[in-house]
Amino acid sequence: MRVLVTGAFGNVGTYAVDELLSRGVTVRCLDIPSPMSKRKARPYASKVEITWGDIRNTEVVARAVQGADAIIHLAFIIPPKSEQRPAWAETINVGGTWNLLQAALASRRRPRIVFSSSIALHGRTQHLAPPRKADEQLHPYEDYSYHKLTCEHMLHASGLPWVILRFGAVPPIEFGELDPLMFEVRMDDRMEYLAPMDAGAAVAAAAMLPGLEGKTLMVAGGPSCQVTGRQFMQRSFDALGIGMLPESAFSQTPFHCDFMDTKESERLLHYQHHSFDETLALQRKTLGWKKLFVPIVRPFIRRKLLAMSPYYAKRVRAKALKPQTNPD
Repeated sequence: MRVLVTGAFGNVGTYAVDELLSRGVTVRCLDIPSPMSKRKARPYASKVEITWGDIRNTEVVARAVQGADAIIHLAFIIPPKSEQRPAWAETINVGGTWNLLQAALASRRRPRIVFSSSIALHGRTQHLAPPRKADEQLHPYEDYSYHKLTCEHMLHASGLPWVILRFGAVPPIEFGELDPLMFEVRMDDRMEYLAPMDAGAAVAAAAMLPGLEGKTLMVAGGPSCQVTGRQFMQRSFDALGIGMLPESAFSQTPFHCDFMDTKESERLLHYQHHSFDETLALQRKTLGWKKLFVPIVRPFIRRKLLAMSPYYAKRVRAKALKPQTNPD
């Protein structure tokens, strides 16, 4: 069996590749030849087939799809870039997915498409009783979630075999890859974490197991990964030795996250291998020798992180400009 993984050297992609290789699958990787992708690809050079190129290029996509029995489609522009440059992001997210589907339709094998979708399609749901379910009415509200919804609709209409996985929060665990999207999570928001290696296990299983065609599954870490935004941030930053950032650095608007009903996806895919606590322990391990220097560079790291927040500087400035009242 040959499986194509798009976005193969991204946050989830390498874990998907590892899982597929462990199952004896021939893996083909499609990604852009960025410095980071090239670096991440080095350990796989003799283990996988690599097609370098842009998913917007139909010739590149056709070459990558040729001979594939299944396609795990992870290549997607996510927030904040998808919101800062929505027209450009759409050419990759929607246009790239269209190219992939057209190449799959032209293939003799008519491969199964495993599409990584998102809980973002459900919109802001903190006012509703959890958990979120796949058959609920959807309420996308930003470009990224509209792109995902458009791609889901294209899959439905394609005539190809497909499986849709709507992921919860899947932030990277590697030190140095902290995502500015974290500042959009409100402190009291319910959220359900998914370790990227478990996300990789889920997409690999969805590509290989029989009887999954036409299913839309909610995929997240399960009860052991259900936390509030505050718990997630505090424990993650503590694990890295950075310490919790001021709450003024985070959004006060509900975010598209929530607890999720993952009973069916776990029953079918068997991917929930890491609790939130176990993932934090792995996160600490990724520091390696660097943890010796964290206490020294901690103030600089905190300043760098706060500079990534779209809220912190504005609120500090607003507080400084607020008139002071003298008590009588």
